[in-house]
Amino acid sequence: MQNVAVLGATGSIGSSTLDVIARHPERMRASVLAAGSQVDALLALCRTHRPDHAVIADARHFDALRDGLRDAGLPTQAHADEDALDALVEGDACTTVVAAIVGAAGLRSTLAAARAGKRLLLANKESLVLAGELLTRAARDAGATVVPIDSEHNAIFQCLPDAHAHAGLKRICLTASGGPFRGRTRAQLADVTPAQAVAHPKWSMGPKISVDSATLMNKGLEVIEAHHLFGLEADRIDVLVHPQSLVHSLVEFVDGSTLAQLGNPDMRTALAVGLAWPERVSSGVGGLDLLQHGRLDFEAPDLDAFPCLGLAYAALRAGGTAPAQLNAANEVAVSAFLQGRIAFLAIPALVEDTLAALPPVPADTLEVLRDADRAARHHAQAALAAHAKG
Repeated sequence: MQNVAVLGATGSIGSSTLDVIARHPERMRASVLAAGSQVDALLALCRTHRPDHAVIADARHFDALRDGLRDAGLPTQAHADEDALDALVEGDACTTVVAAIVGAAGLRSTLAAARAGKRLLLANKESLVLAGELLTRAARDAGATVVPIDSEHNAIFQCLPDAHAHAGLKRICLTASGGPFRGRTRAQLADVTPAQAVAHPKWSMGPKISVDSATLMNKGLEVIEAHHLFGLEADRIDVLVHPQSLVHSLVEFVDGSTLAQLGNPDMRTALAVGLAWPERVSSGVGGLDLLQHGRLDFEAPDLDAFPCLGLAYAALRAGGTAPAQLNAANEVAVSAFLQGRIAFLAIPALVEDTLAALPPVPADTLEVLRDADRAARHHAQAALAAHAKG
């Protein structure tokens, strides 16, 4: 029996993970469910899936979690804070960890899973963006199996027999839906609203990642992820806009061959791959009917209208702490945009401002990366006033 810890259980990826797990009760179960502060939603999941452990990151909700589990007559043990989560991830409570906590908050538990040699289904892209070298080294040293859950990286994972076997590999190409504003010029983006930005045409996601998709920062972060996951330099990682979101990524070889992974846009496919690999199990996702879809379109990304992608490439080439600074500044900018404090185009402006102000240094330790993250957030917060909406 595969015991699975679902970190970020109340989010969209957590929900999809639990759906796949529930389809295979004979081979897998949710043994640990973790959430940030949504205690009622976590309790509802516990009533359905009956895990051994439930963790709420915000300790202020511990009493509500403990009492809710008791009132429901569940044997599930209640826990709170990051220390408790790390202990469960590192111990015997699980064999597989789905890392789906959004943002930098997911880094610590993801590293704990890698160091413990667990099967790690990585949906927290910030862990690789902030600490890619540390995470991949920890996974390698402990013998952890890392399966990326982003549909694009999961597609590459499926196309490459060995993620780091580069004999004959020429390049990889990540596809992007283009988000809700594909085709708009920079001038047409000046007055877009948060509600418009989070209305993704293909995926159901949280507000932060939806905005990242709208700015193409999400794709930029995925480029940095791909560098760490597959050991390729920036010049061998391309991006194509593909609005149908059916071709999830492509891998090109030196002999002219290109392999692609196709499927309906549903995260359950990637999660089923991660949970069962190298086997294949039902995910609940129907097969792809190309006759019904009719056509597949591709176009180059517009870096003038969506400069975040170019900023991410620049941070990857700069190396060291630059990707961590990029991510931190972006989180501050996206939060301010969602609150209505800055305009959409101020997001890349604020990120660029932060990168220019803070030269990168070697990312040798987690402490150095945390310092870089804090410094970038401090600078971005201080610079918000200069980018505020008039």
